[in-house]
Amino acid sequence: MLDDVDLLVCGAGPVGCVVAERAASVLGWKVLVIDRRPHIAGNCHDSPATNGVLVHNYGPHYFRTDDENLLRYLSRFAEFAPAKYEVRSLVRDQLYPFPINLGTLEQFFGRKLDADSAEQLLAERRVPIADPTNSEEYVLSRVGRELYEVFYLHYTRKQWGVHPRDLDPQVCGRVPVRLNRDGRYVGHKFQVMPAGGFTKLFARMLKHPKIRTLLNCDFSEVRHLIHPRRATVYCGPVDAYFDNRLGKLPYRSLKFEFVPHAVAWRQPCVQINYPNDFTYTRSVEIKHVTGQRHAETVVSYETPCAEGEPFYPIPQPASAELYARYRALAEAETARNRVYFCGRLAQYRYFNTDEVIQEALACFQTIRRSAGAPASLSTAA
Repeated sequence: MLDDVDLLVCGAGPVGCVVAERAASVLGWKVLVIDRRPHIAGNCHDSPATNGVLVHNYGPHYFRTDDENLLRYLSRFAEFAPAKYEVRSLVRDQLYPFPINLGTLEQFFGRKLDADSAEQLLAERRVPIADPTNSEEYVLSRVGRELYEVFYLHYTRKQWGVHPRDLDPQVCGRVPVRLNRDGRYVGHKFQVMPAGGFTKLFARMLKHPKIRTLLNCDFSEVRHLIHPRRATVYCGPVDAYFDNRLGKLPYRSLKFEFVPHAVAWRQPCVQINYPNDFTYTRSVEIKHVTGQRHAETVVSYETPCAEGEPFYPIPQPASAELYARYRALAEAETARNRVYFCGRLAQYRYFNTDEVIQEALACFQTIRRSAGAPASLSTAA
């Protein structure tokens, strides 16, 4: 029965699965999870390609975290294996380590460096900008114009469809510059991957007698038919929830091409960036980090576009201003109708995989408190 629901969860991605699992396991609520897509796991969805190689259908989702409690919680639903997240950037027909580190600088400038001499080299090239106001200024103030133009400028323009000077500083600020030989893409304590894939992990979360899952079901079609007793968690686009009454929030979308190869390996690492004239921004051979053993492989090519499935909120002042107005509507809806907005689309914010799961756990604790149940300090409680 559609009315025999304590919690309605709109979206079967990471947020929806985590909140549903917590509500069912901790509070004993009857939960209905719906999703307009024909599968669970949201953009973390992975599935076998035609040759049997597991691919990430919506681009690579690298799991990394410094939160041991978070990993312990997720380990209830999957075994995790170490993952080697290494990225190269194709510049002047050569592959360079990226993010920029000592190896990148030595290869690019053709000289032997240590941390002190590399710092001196960058100090001579940096543009003196004390308080960068956009991504171009931020990168120029860190590495100078030459490195900016070959590693950042064209990649960023392709990815976002605008010049870096029209993007907030944190867009490029998320990418570190290292004066050591650490070739990893990120520096988190735990860099792992669910051994069976993300879809299996989230499927195990939803495998609970108090959770029902309904796929190919758009929230707009059932929002007036389902009346949960306790609350609703909405993970879709916040502007769509309010029928775009203030205007549509801008997003960047992506197109994917999956190319099978009858060889075990095609790339030297999981990801290659293309900050140049190629239309695609990166190629990904996810087999490098899934741990799958297979005689063949698949490389995906990722091309940003303006239309299509919303992937990336565009971090510009105008979009932040518009979202602030939608956030006020969302807060009023939470207070009035117990609808909680959580996730990348609902909060108009880019999250890494670990970050969005932490948001989901925080959202659950808020719902738990509003229901009168004491909140736990432990992620895994």
